[in-house]
Amino acid sequence: MPDLTDKVVVVTGAARGQGEAEVVALRAAGATVIATDVVPFEGGRTLDVTDPAGWAALAADLESTYGAVHGLVNNAGVAARERLPHVTLETWDQTFAINVTGPMLGIQALVPLMGAGASIVNICSVAAMSGHAAAAYTASKWALRGLTRSASLELGERGIRVNAVMPGLVDTPLMADASPAFQDAALAEIPLGRVGQVADIAPTIVFLMSDDAAYYNGAELVIDGGLTAHVSHKGIADATR
Repeated sequence: MPDLTDKVVVVTGAARGQGEAEVVALRAAGATVIATDVVPFEGGRTLDVTDPAGWAALAADLESTYGAVHGLVNNAGVAARERLPHVTLETWDQTFAINVTGPMLGIQALVPLMGAGASIVNICSVAAMSGHAAAAYTASKWALRGLTRSASLELGERGIRVNAVMPGLVDTPLMADASPAFQDAALAEIPLGRVGQVADIAPTIVFLMSDDAAYYNGAELVIDGGLTAHVSHKGIADATR
């Protein structure tokens, strides 16, 4: 396991699911982790990622307490499942606010505390690798993929690395409201024949936070059991129409 001793890392969306697993793995590697979520939870800090004032308050606290930040995992996200042409503007705006604006605000707030060797990981999705039926979610994850690439260009000269992780179908609370038809159709398209677990994703986050990943910048790491290795999403869309 990489050694993250003396690294201070912020994780958003950390109250449960994949974010919680990332926090556990990062701490096991020695990192000091500030776990945040919009809902209050034990051992964490309440943070609405769409609120600039909340990010500013967090940054001020981190500067006074630690003096620096070495990592940011933009994990918070929502899974909007409305389909065209029935996507509401409210859903569209909320999805982009959480999935795209939140990570951008986090980068703006914490980069001033980061030096060379710091790492930012944006938790994207295989929805950003092809067309999916959930329009707002898919578009937001493509936007986050673009933000990752722009940030890797802009921040690379400062020695700050920015990478995207693209999980596939993972057993988390975000999947709880997915229809059985969706899950069955998606599972049938995964060559490994199983849904991913949070433990399948967390080690990659630890690696990207470590000095072992010193030359990873602008990378897009797909962890999906082979789902996007072939064309599949029309079948999933048809099964859930």
